[in-house]
Amino acid sequence: MTAGTLARLGKGEERRIMVGAALLVALFALASAMVEGFASSNNVKSILLLASFLGLAALGQTMVALVGGLDLSIPFVIGASNILLAALFGTSLPPVLAILVIAALGAGIGFLNGVLSFRIQGQALILTLGVGFAAVGAAQIVTTLGSQYSGTVFSQVPAWFSNLASISGTTFGIPFPPVVLIWAAIAGVMIFWIRRTRSGRHVYAVGGNRTSAARLSISERRVWIKTYTLSGLMSAVTGMLLLGFSGGGFVGVGDPFLFTTVAAVVVGGTSLLGGAGGYGATIIGVLILQVLTSFLVGMGLNYAAQQTVFGLLILPMVALYARLPHVRNQI
Repeated sequence: MTAGTLARLGKGEERRIMVGAALLVALFALASAMVEGFASSNNVKSILLLASFLGLAALGQTMVALVGGLDLSIPFVIGASNILLAALFGTSLPPVLAILVIAALGAGIGFLNGVLSFRIQGQALILTLGVGFAAVGAAQIVTTLGSQYSGTVFSQVPAWFSNLASISGTTFGIPFPPVVLIWAAIAGVMIFWIRRTRSGRHVYAVGGNRTSAARLSISERRVWIKTYTLSGLMSAVTGMLLLGFSGGGFVGVGDPFLFTTVAAVVVGGTSLLGGAGGYGATIIGVLILQVLTSFLVGMGLNYAAQQTVFGLLILPMVALYARLPHVRNQI
């Protein structure tokens, strides 16, 4: 991918971020005016905390989307990681080692997704869904042996781990959830990597034009597998941090992430056809969805009504981004 092409993609992402940021500011201002206490420090902290979980899960979905794929195993890997870590915390295994084991399992599931889906990319959506079902089913079998509970694991979560993702967590003595800073640090590294390194630019090259990428000796297989492996790893990280948030393992904890990760990517403006967008835009999409959710809850809307509003939001955003030349040309 040439420097000129990258520059055009960069400008396209900047436009997406500007449009999304304007919508975010307008939405926050509207919510603050209509819901008492919406702009309070506690509510803002809560929004950022919940956005961190979605943002980490959507990181993998963004990378997969950039090469033209989708990963529907994300919510299931989140649920499996959540209950498996809870189970390991109940053993004699050191907590840090338990965390590393679950992270490796998540990356392994992502690697498997990448390897299996590469040759049948037209069916990658269903394949990742199947792998996700298998992963969460196996995790339930393992964690429920000798237990009367199905899909729920009770164990003692280390205090330092709970502090990472708790609304009452502290960072260097300051009452602010560390997971928000963890998300910010990971986001900074990812944005730098994908924009400023050769291997990061290969993701755009493969998603933008696979024939050209092959002629530049860029391994489509390697890039494809790398993005899915990263998605599996970030799903596992999200599931583990959600354990710190809730204090107990629950296999269904990842269910809300099935389509919200895709929604965050779409609202942020990353093309599901590949080659355009980026994680910076997804961050804006995550914040828009989380502010909107908090706003709708404050207005007293139930879950069904919230989903309706989300759908009505996604439609005009897709129509707006589809007017960009790169997406029009692909369609």
